[in-house]
Amino acid sequence: MAYHSTEFDTGLGRFAHQIFGAVRGFLSSIMKAMIVSSSYTGRVQRVQALQAKSDEELAAMNIKRDDIVHIVFHDLYYV
Repeated sequence: MAYHSTEFDTGLGRFAHQIFGAVRGFLSSIMKAMIVSSSYTGRVQRVQALQAKSDEELAAMNIKRDDIVHIVFHDLYYV
């Protein structure tokens, strides 16, 4: 049995697929950037909260003022 299609490929379908793929990738990268940014915002707020404490309060927490950033971001890098 033979099949006959009345549709023909103009290349427009492939082009549209590529465009939608590019847009999807772009939006995905923006979403990932927003997630990372929100994570850093919380950490920055934590650093600011610790820096606002007095030296006595930090000493009671066993934290030196110079170590605040290292403590908050300890899981992201090693120094």
